[in-house]
Amino acid sequence: MNIKLVKLTSEYKNQLFEMMNEWTSANEKIFPTSIAINDYRSFDYYMKNLCRKKEINGIVPETTYFCLDLDRNIFVGAVTLRHYLTEKLAQNGGHIGDGIRPSERGKGYATAMIGLALKEAKRLGIDRVLMCCEKQNIASAKSIINNGGVLENEYEYNGVIKQRYWIDNS
Repeated sequence: MNIKLVKLTSEYKNQLFEMMNEWTSANEKIFPTSIAINDYRSFDYYMKNLCRKKEINGIVPETTYFCLDLDRNIFVGAVTLRHYLTEKLAQNGGHIGDGIRPSERGKGYATAMIGLALKEAKRLGIDRVLMCCEKQNIASAKSIINNGGVLENEYEYNGVIKQRYWIDNS
């Protein structure tokens, strides 16, 4: 697997459109939510508003990366790294949110992508990383566990059972 995390630039416009078109045509929720907040077809606005450099109205700074498969030159997924936790994020959300496009699931990309995101978190000085997922999303839980995630607890959020995992990133 030959992948790297990249920040969105105009160089990757086609890769973004291809991935997002696939995801939207699959009629499912897109994760991480940061890549679905704005309309990707308004590319310049989308690109400009993808990352947040400072806290705004209690929403923490975050950096969104796309997972580029270097051999095929396609985006296979995306990951958002929140620079620190608020009380709300500590309960539901965590430091890292991730998602793999439908056609690329089950191939190990999520585990590898989270591993790369943990390196970025380390650069930010985050030594203990929280990740959350829905209990029914066994693949997501496995990718977190494969990166050292230890289940702390389960809780209900909007009628859905969620799991909170901590990863020692020191």
